[in-house]
Amino acid sequence: MENKKCIVMQIIYFLGSSCMFYLSLAVAVENVAVLEPLAETNSMQTYIVWVEKPPSNFLAQSDHEDLESWYQSFLPQTIANSNQLMKPRMVYAYRNVATGFAAKLTAEEVEEMEKKDGFISAHPERNLQLHTTHSPNFLGLQQGLGLWKGSNYGEGVIIGLLDTGIFPDHPSFSDEGVPPPPAKWKGKCDFRGTVCNNKLIGARSFDGGKTAGGPPIDDAGHGTHTSSTAGGNFVKGAGVFGMATGTATGMAPHAHLAMYKVCSEQGCFDSDILAAMDTAVDDGVDVLSLSLGGGSAYFYADGIAVGAFGAIQKGIFVSCSAGNEGPDYNTLSNEAPWILTVGASTIDRSIRATAKLGNGQEYDGESVFQPKDFSSKQLPLVYAGAHSHDSSALCDVGSLKNVEGKVVVCEVGGGIGRIAKGVEVKRAGGVAMILVNPDFAGYTTIADAHVLPATHVSYSAGVSIKTYINSTSTPTATIFFKGTVIGDQLAPKVSFFSSRGPSLASPGILKPDIIGPGVSILAAWPFSVDNATESKATFNIISGTSMSCPHLSGIVALLKSSHPDWSPAAIKSAIMTTAEVNNLAGSAIMDETLFAADLFAIGAGHVNPSKANDPGLIYDTQPEEYIPYLCGLNYTDKQIAVITQKSVKCSEVGAIPEAQLNYPTFSLVIDPAGKPQKYTRTVTNVGPAKSTYELAVVSPHKIDISVQPEEFTFTEINQTMTYHVVFTAQKGAAKDGITFSQGYLSWVSRQHSVRSQISVIFDT
Repeated sequence: MENKKCIVMQIIYFLGSSCMFYLSLAVAVENVAVLEPLAETNSMQTYIVWVEKPPSNFLAQSDHEDLESWYQSFLPQTIANSNQLMKPRMVYAYRNVATGFAAKLTAEEVEEMEKKDGFISAHPERNLQLHTTHSPNFLGLQQGLGLWKGSNYGEGVIIGLLDTGIFPDHPSFSDEGVPPPPAKWKGKCDFRGTVCNNKLIGARSFDGGKTAGGPPIDDAGHGTHTSSTAGGNFVKGAGVFGMATGTATGMAPHAHLAMYKVCSEQGCFDSDILAAMDTAVDDGVDVLSLSLGGGSAYFYADGIAVGAFGAIQKGIFVSCSAGNEGPDYNTLSNEAPWILTVGASTIDRSIRATAKLGNGQEYDGESVFQPKDFSSKQLPLVYAGAHSHDSSALCDVGSLKNVEGKVVVCEVGGGIGRIAKGVEVKRAGGVAMILVNPDFAGYTTIADAHVLPATHVSYSAGVSIKTYINSTSTPTATIFFKGTVIGDQLAPKVSFFSSRGPSLASPGILKPDIIGPGVSILAAWPFSVDNATESKATFNIISGTSMSCPHLSGIVALLKSSHPDWSPAAIKSAIMTTAEVNNLAGSAIMDETLFAADLFAIGAGHVNPSKANDPGLIYDTQPEEYIPYLCGLNYTDKQIAVITQKSVKCSEVGAIPEAQLNYPTFSLVIDPAGKPQKYTRTVTNVGPAKSTYELAVVSPHKIDISVQPEEFTFTEINQTMTYHVVFTAQKGAAKDGITFSQGYLSWVSRQHSVRSQISVIFDT
C-alpha cells in the first residue's frame, strides 16, 4: 500500500476487474486546524496517533473542548512566520470510537511526540481496498414467511455503510412503506434538496479532513450496490440485460440507511474510515457495514478493529467483509472477535452461457450479456496464448493479433479485469470470448456484463478446451446463451476468492465467522452497464466478499428489529450457532474444487436468517470480557488502552488463552504430546423458559473431547449455565500425516440445535 494508509477494503468486486472492494460504517469527528509552515509538508504523511484520556487539568471545559485541547498539546509547537504559507496539520479528532487523532506529521515530529506524557503510539495510516433479485429467496426471506413473517422488514433499525457513496435517486432507495427514523437519529444529509427521505436518512463524505466536502455521490457503483443489498426497498421488474429478473430487495427493505463515503479513486484511508465510524456512532446508527479491509494486523494497529470496539461498547453491531485473497490460507482481513467476519458463497442461480466445441463437447459457463442474435454457427477458435507470451494469454491491452472473426480463449487473472479482456478481444476483431479459470479458481465462475458474446468457464473446462484446440488444425466453437437457471443443488459453494483462515492476528479464534451470498449478486447501480444493447440497466451483477457483507448486515438489522435487547455478541452467536453446514443436496458445503470446504473457508457455516431468529441458546460476551483475552495476546497495557479507551493493567486483570473467550466456536492449536486443553463456555437461554438440552459431539480426528455437564435443564428465560470442555490429543496424533481436523459440539433440545464448530491444528 502507499505511504498514505487508507483502508482499501476489498470488495470482491468482480465487475470485470480483478480488484475486490468492501466497505461501510461511520463515525463522528471534529476538524481542528493547527497551522504550520507548508514547507514542512513535503516529508509529511497522515499518522494515526493514539493517546491516553486527558488528565484532570484538562477537564475544566466541555468534554469536546477538552479533547481538542488535549490532542493539540501533542502537535509540534512552531512559530509561524507571517511570510510562510500555512496549512492545517490536524485532519481528524476522534471522540466516540477511539481516543486519538489523525494529523499530517513527519517521522521526526512523531519521534518528538513519543516523549510526551499521555502518548501511546502512532503509525502511518493504511490505504485499504474495497473488498438482489434472488438471494433473499435463497436465504428463505419471502414476504410473510421466515424472518420476514409478520412484516418484520427491519423497521426502526439504522444501517450505516462506509463505502464509495450512493446514488440517492435509485428506486431501491424509495421510502415507500418506510416509517420515519427513530428520534435518536442525529445524522445529516449532504445531498441538496429533498433527496434524503425515510429510507436514505443520512449521507456524509470524508476525504482527508474535509467532512463537508460535498455530497457523497457514488462514482464507482460499489456503495450503491452494497447499500441496496443491505436495505434496499422492493423494486419490481429488476434485472440486467433481461437476466435474473424479478423483484429486487435488500435483506431489510424497511430499515433506514446512512451512507458515509470514505473511498475514492485513491482508496479508502484509515483516517477517513475512523472519522466516519466516529461520526456514525454519534449519529445513532445500529449496524455498521464495511465492505473493505487491508489484510491482517495487530488489533491495536488496525483502525477498523479499534473503531469497531468503540462501536460495540455502545451496542452497535459491526459487520465486515473477510477479503478477496482466497483460496490461500491466512489471507483474512477484519479478524477481531468483536467483528462479524463474512466470507462469500454462491447462490443456486446462474446466468448460463454454454461453449460448444467443434467436437460436440459442451461446457457451461456464465455471462450477464446474452445477445439474442448471436449465431449458433461454429466459428474459428483460437487460444490467445498459443504462440506468444503471457500477456497475450491474459488478453492484456494491445496484446492480441490475428483474431479477426474468431472465438478467443483468454486466461482469467494477471491483474486484468474480465470485462477488460473482452474489450481487448473486441478491439482486435474477435467475435466472442471464452474466459478460462486458472487452477486455483477451480469451478467458481462469475456472471459479468461483457462487451461481446462471452462465457466464463471452470479450470477443468479450460483444460479440455485447450486440449481440443491442440488436437486439430481447425478448431471451432460457438456460445449458446441459456438465460437464468435456478436450482443448483450444490449451492452454496465457497467462492475461490473468499479469504481463508486461520487468523494470523488471533489463531485461537475461528475466522471467518460465517459465509453468505457473494457471487453474481444483483443489486442497484448508479449508471448503465449497457455495453452492447439499447437497454439501460439500473442494476448490476457483481461479486466479492463486499457483496456478502451487506447481506449479513441486513440480516443483523432484521434480528435487531426482532430482538432489540440482544447485544452485538448475542446476535453474532445466533447467526453462527444456527448456520447451515450442508448444501441444498444435503451434502457438506463445497469449495471451488468441489470438495468439502474446511472450517477456515466456511467458519460456522452458511447463514440461515430464520433459524438465527430463534437460536435457543446464545454465547454472550460483554465488551469488558475482551480485556483478559487481549492480555492473553501479550499486548501491552498501552496497546490494549488504544482499543478499549481505558487504562488497563494486565497484571491485575489477568490473561486468558484465546480459546477461553466465550466465543461460539473453538479454534485450537494442540501439541500432540502436550497436556490436555481445558476451557469453559457460558450459554444463555433465549428459547422456551422450560427446556432441556443434551450434548452431541463429533470429535476431530485423533482428539478426545470430554464435556461436563452433558445436559442442561433451564427453568427461566435469560438463565445462564456454564460447561467445561477438555480436549486431549490421542496417542499417535499427527503421526499419520493428518495435521488438521475438525468436528463440532452441539446442544440439542426438542426445538433447537446449537452448534459450535471445532477446528484443530496439530503443532508439529
